[in-house]
Amino acid sequence: QVQLVESGGGLVQTGGSLRLSCAASGRTFSTSVMGWFRQAPGKEREFVARIRSPGTTYYADSVKGRFTISRDIAMNTVYLQMNSLKAEDTAVYYCAAGNFGGQVGRSPTLYSYWGQGTQVTVSS
Repeated sequence: QVQLVESGGGLVQTGGSLRLSCAASGRTFSTSVMGWFRQAPGKEREFVARIRSPGTTYYADSVKGRFTISRDIAMNTVYLQMNSLKAEDTAVYYCAAGNFGGQVGRSPTLYSYWGQGTQVTVSS
């Protein structure tokens, strides 16, 4: 099992920045891909970004150029730096972990482990 705990959410004004963290514990060696998803009220969970060992990244078009996913292997932590935030970025953000190959990683079904989520609210 892998446990994921997110932190860093909060309230920020349009144009501001936040950094989310996801601390992983347990059998982390069993996962090769870490991702971030988000879910706004009344909407489906959507892909935001993912990072794959040894460090390749992929982003949703809606956040490309504004968000950066990174990781600290020694600390078993993945980050999501969010800049130039917009009202439409408001959502609960979830960290996810999986072990798969040959796919980009946009589908939530590819990930086996999930955190509890952290709320990000961007006020206009």
